[in-house]
Amino acid sequence: AQLVESGGGLVQPGGSLRLSCAASGFTFSSYVMSWYRQAPGKERELVASISSAGGSTNYLLPVKGRFTISRDNVKNTVYLQMNSLKPEDTAVYYCNANRGSVRYWGQGTQVTVSS
Repeated sequence: AQLVESGGGLVQPGGSLRLSCAASGFTFSSYVMSWYRQAPGKERELVASISSAGGSTNYLLPVKGRFTISRDNVKNTVYLQMNSLKPEDTAVYYCNANRGSVRYWGQGTQVTVSS
């Protein structure tokens, strides 16, 4: 199984980024997909998750209304649209696939919000 994130980078406060995570090697449509992030010196935290069929989503409170998670079960890809970015959103963002006790992680993509 493999998860490959892309789309990170440097953006000014108030800007937008769209992260993508391409999955392979497992039945993508059967897994809950999530985005986590980890800032320097902090624990990894769950940012957003989406159910296997895409009908249910959950968000970390500080990103609610600014971030949107979505998935394409034909392209085996999950996305995180991030708008109105703030410096405190700076972190490495990780893609996660979960089904029961099975978890897969991507390698992470750096997001830096700075002027």
